[in-house]
Amino acid sequence: MIEALPVVPDTWRRAGSAVAVIGLGKSGVAVTRLLAREGLRVYASDASDHPYAGAAADALKGVPGVEVEYGGHDLNKIRHATGVVVSPGVPPDAPVLAAARQAGVEIVSELDIGFRALSARGGSTRSIAITGTNGKTTTTALVAHLLSAAGLRATTAGNIGRPLTDLAMADEQYQWLSLEVSSFQLHDSPNFAPEIGIMTNLAPDHLDRYPSAEAYYADKRLLFRNASAGDVWVLNADDPLVLQLAQGVTGRRVLFSLEKTGDAWYDRAHSTLRLGGEKLLKRDELHLLGEHNIANALAATLAVHEAGVPPPLIAEGLRSFRPLPHRLEPVREVGGVLWINDSKATNIAATTVAVLAMERPFVLLLGGRHKGEPYTSLAPLLAPRCRLVIAYGEAGPLVEKDLGEKVPLERGTTFEDVIERARRAARPGDAVLLSPACSSYDMFKNYEERGATFRRLVAG
Repeated sequence: MIEALPVVPDTWRRAGSAVAVIGLGKSGVAVTRLLAREGLRVYASDASDHPYAGAAADALKGVPGVEVEYGGHDLNKIRHATGVVVSPGVPPDAPVLAAARQAGVEIVSELDIGFRALSARGGSTRSIAITGTNGKTTTTALVAHLLSAAGLRATTAGNIGRPLTDLAMADEQYQWLSLEVSSFQLHDSPNFAPEIGIMTNLAPDHLDRYPSAEAYYADKRLLFRNASAGDVWVLNADDPLVLQLAQGVTGRRVLFSLEKTGDAWYDRAHSTLRLGGEKLLKRDELHLLGEHNIANALAATLAVHEAGVPPPLIAEGLRSFRPLPHRLEPVREVGGVLWINDSKATNIAATTVAVLAMERPFVLLLGGRHKGEPYTSLAPLLAPRCRLVIAYGEAGPLVEKDLGEKVPLERGTTFEDVIERARRAARPGDAVLLSPACSSYDMFKNYEERGATFRRLVAG
């Protein structure tokens, strides 16, 4: 944890002025409450007129000093704010942020404010931050689970669901926090300084929000922005981009690998996960689909070992961990068909690892809102075992264009239609895999709602 800082800069407390909060998802609501508790006036706004934004406005109704607006932003209020706190869902080139920058208003993330607030509260809480393109959420949950299973007080926060500012306001004490952090959060977090950091892997992503993959990677590198000699960086030895990004970073590096001996590695010859020379557990004792989840387990193992957990307790924790919702989650098997919810796969790289994890013939549900990367790289992976691709949503025409002549493909309409087409196509012994490679925002509020709808329709 960094040396104690005030929760907000003193310049934000200018009399007669307000702090602006942009975006009223969970993190926006939480940071608004924290700022109000600190005695600041807050103007909180969201461009969306989606019903959830109205619910956020209702949640903040009556909080002293808070003005809420949804369906748009008052740019004049933004320009005259003492500071701006931005939610991760707001694009960096959004006009509201451009107005703040042009006016010279400082922009920070909810994560940064939460980290400052925890620091100001004092105590001995330390943090493990997890970022990367894929595997962040599972690894974050694994880290907290392994720490808790070893008897340490630990919890998750950040991009995994609970805003850090909400945690900072709670009367809860933890020894360790396991924090999932996205590139968007890192972009505006100048004070964020975890003691241990994990970078799971890197691949092009969010090209609908970044001008290039290099710009996306540059934000990921901000994990190391406040690196110090006592910090530990857990890195993927099989990913040259990760190793390149961490070159020259202050602190100690420990490496995990599926391909070679490392600080934590997969002994393929004996189907065993190892910590250095020590056996942790056999592969079939880890209840997670796919080799990418072996990598996630090895990354979490190194982080908690650096936090002081001995190997036998790590092994016990790995055995007791179960898949998270929406991440290669087996939903049910009916008529010999296994239905798998991988709604969290919102990019090509995530869908690639899901496809590689399939041991049965499968029907793939692919689509949603396009994120800028072509789908052509999936074709050779789908050819051996994919019985049918069902393309749907805004990206449906692009999916059909990229894959239609390479693999069997149908176009779905509604999500209900997609599920019915999958039922007709799948045979006993097959799987139906929802791994969309797209965001959910064309049809759903978020990937969780998409996955929950999949579950409900499968159960019906």
